[in-house]
Amino acid sequence: MAIRIFITGGTFDKEYNMLNGELYFKDTHLQELLEKGRNTVPVEIRTLMMVDSLEMTDEDRELIAYQCEQSEEDQIVITHGTDTMSVTAQLLSERIKNKTIVLTGAMIPIKFGSSDGFFNLGSAIAFAQSLPHGVYVAMNGQYFKASNVRKNRQTGVFEALQKI
Repeated sequence: MAIRIFITGGTFDKEYNMLNGELYFKDTHLQELLEKGRNTVPVEIRTLMMVDSLEMTDEDRELIAYQCEQSEEDQIVITHGTDTMSVTAQLLSERIKNKTIVLTGAMIPIKFGSSDGFFNLGSAIAFAQSLPHGVYVAMNGQYFKASNVRKNRQTGVFEALQKI
């Protein structure tokens, strides 16, 4: 069975407007990344929204949870903005027990060329296939349980709340 990939936006898919210096959404870059990475894992991709996670609402999170619940696939990767990724992961972990869900994102937009998103996406796909049912955050080659992760705003990396 394929891995379901849900796209929700975040820095991962942002573009840079050279005229005004702002970041904005146009289209997802996911298919291009999968092709560049020579991915051979079957995937089913669906864009749920293209929002900055700081602007994500409770209704947006409910839609993500609903789509995960309804998904035929039991291995799911979600691209998500990093600022509130742990909030969404926690909600999903409270509601969904029979699937492996991995949220990932990027600190630097894919379009910048030196993004961590490419590596994070590959890691998330691998973790979705190898971890037991549960909800995880995958960033920078590591995975964290949804209930034990935060984004450290001083260092810009994800870390465990407590060592397990």
